[in-house]
Amino acid sequence: MALLDWIILGSTLLFIVGYGVWKTRGSKNVDDYVLSGNDAKWWTIGLSVMATQASAITFLSTPGQAFHDGMGFVQFYFGLPLAMIVICLVFIPIYKKLKVFTAYEMLEGRFDLKTRTLTAFLFLVQRGLAAGITIFAPSIILSAVLGWDLRTLNIIIGILVIIYTVSGGTKAVSVTQKQQMFIIMMGMFFAFFFILGSFPTDVSFGKALKIAGANNKLDILDFTFDTNNRYTFWSGITGGFFLALAYFGTDQSQVQRYLSGKSVRESQLGLIFNGILKIPMQFFILLVGAMVFVFYQYNPSPLNFNPAATEAVMESEYLDDYKALEEDHLELEMEKRIAQNAFSAALELKEYNAIQQAKQNIIKINEKERASRDTAKELIEKASTTVETNDKDYVFIHFILNNLPTGLIGLLLAVILSAAMSSTASELNALGTITALDLYKRNNKNPKGDKHYLFATKGFTLLWGIIAIAIACVASLFDNLIQLVNIIGSIFYGNVLGIFLLAFFFKFVKGNAVFVAAIVTQIIVIIGWYMDWMSYLWLNAFGCVLVIILAFITQAFDNFLGNSPIE
Repeated sequence: MALLDWIILGSTLLFIVGYGVWKTRGSKNVDDYVLSGNDAKWWTIGLSVMATQASAITFLSTPGQAFHDGMGFVQFYFGLPLAMIVICLVFIPIYKKLKVFTAYEMLEGRFDLKTRTLTAFLFLVQRGLAAGITIFAPSIILSAVLGWDLRTLNIIIGILVIIYTVSGGTKAVSVTQKQQMFIIMMGMFFAFFFILGSFPTDVSFGKALKIAGANNKLDILDFTFDTNNRYTFWSGITGGFFLALAYFGTDQSQVQRYLSGKSVRESQLGLIFNGILKIPMQFFILLVGAMVFVFYQYNPSPLNFNPAATEAVMESEYLDDYKALEEDHLELEMEKRIAQNAFSAALELKEYNAIQQAKQNIIKINEKERASRDTAKELIEKASTTVETNDKDYVFIHFILNNLPTGLIGLLLAVILSAAMSSTASELNALGTITALDLYKRNNKNPKGDKHYLFATKGFTLLWGIIAIAIACVASLFDNLIQLVNIIGSIFYGNVLGIFLLAFFFKFVKGNAVFVAAIVTQIIVIIGWYMDWMSYLWLNAFGCVLVIILAFITQAFDNFLGNSPIE
C-alpha cells in the first residue's frame, strides 16, 4: 500500500470515530441513549437499517460467493420485501403503541418475565457470536495487507467501534452509519467501473455479461424444490422471509434502529426504503463478483487466493506437488484466455454453432481448473490443519490489493472497515441495551435512578465489546463468512420469531406453554442443524412452525389438566 492509501484509510476511520463522538456527546438519560430521543427521520432509519445488515462480511464474502458459485445467492433476499410489509403493518404499530425500549419488553406484558428473559438470552447468544465475527472479518483483510497478528487487529478494530458506541449510544450509531453508507457505495461503484475499464478493448460490459453467463455465473433463479439446495427461489421466498421477519422484527440490533423513529410513519418509511433497495444492492455486489470472475479470465489468478494457505504449503513437504499444480494452472489459464477469445469472436460473428462450441470448451476448461483448485486445497490441508483452504473470502481482497490503483485501494479498504464498524456498533448497542434493561434492570430487586441505568447500559455495551473482541480472537473461517453469520441467525431466529407470532396472534397461549415450547424447539433445531436435516435457511421456517405447534400442544395439555398458568 502506498502512502496515499494509508492517508485515505486512516482519515476515513478517524473521521467516523471522531464524528460519532462529537455529534452525540452528552446523553442525559436512557431514553436519549437507547432511543436517540425518538427524533430519527425515515432516511436515517433506512440507511441505518441497511448499514446494520451490510457488515464487512457482505463486501468481503459476497463478491467471492459470486466468483465461485455465481449470483444465485441473491435469492436469499427474495423474502425480505414481504417481511418489511409485515413488520410495518404489525410489529411497528405494536412496539410504538407500547412505547417499549426493547422488543423483548413486550413479551413480559403478554406472557411473563421468564419468557422475556429466555428470549433476550437467545438474542444475546446468537448476536454476541455474530458481533465477534463482524470484527474478525476485516481483521482477515488487514492481516493480509499488513502481515499483522490477527488478535492485535481484532483488538484495534474493536476499540475503534467501542469508543463512539459507548459514548453516544443509538444516535452515535445512526449518524455515523449515514456517512459509512455513502463511503461504502462510492467505493463499490468506483471498483465496478474500474473492473469494466480493465477488460480487453473488445470486451464490452454486454460481452462481459455473456462471458459470465457462459460460465454459469449469472444463473440467478433456481425453481427446484430440493431442500438441501441452499439457495433457491423457494428457500429465499420462505426461509429468507422467516429469517428477515425474525431479524428485522425481533432482533434488537435492528428494532432499536426504527424504535428511534419520530413516528410510526417515519419508522415504516425507513423499513420500506430498506425493502426496496436491499435486493438491488446485493445484486450489484454480486455483479461486482461476477465481473471480477471475468477479469480473471484474462488476467493471472493464484491457485488459492488465501496467501497464508499458499505460504503454508510452500514451506511443507508438498512443495513440489504444489508447484506442479501451479504449472498446470498456468497452462489452463492460457487455454482459458484462448477459449474466451474464441467465444468473444463467435459472439461478434453471431454464429450459433461456433458460440455453443466455444461455450462447451470454456465449461470443460473451468471443470479442469476447479478440479485443480480442489487438489490444491487437499495439499494445503495435508500441509497444515490450521490454515483455511476455502478461499472465497479472499477473492475480492486479492483483486483489490493486486489490481486497483493507488488511492482506490485505501478507499476500498475503508469501505470494508466502515461496514464492519457500522454493523458491529449496532450489535454492541443492542447487546448492551438488552443486558441492561431486559436482564439487569428488570431483575434488579432494588430499583435505581435513571442515571444509574444510563451508566449501566454504557458499561454493558463496553463489556459486550470486550466479549466480541474475545470471540473474534478465537474465531475461525467456516466455509464462507457471510454464510456463517446467516447460519448462526437461522439456528435461533425461527424460534424467537415463533414466540413473537404467538404473542401477536394467539391470545389463548400463555407464558408457561411458550416457555417450555421455546426450550424444546431450540434443542431440536440445534440437533437438526448438527445432523444436517435441511439447508440452514429452512431452519427459520422449521423453528418458527415448531415452537407454535409445541406451544399449542403444551397449552392444550395444561388446559386439560386444569392448570392455571403462572403469570
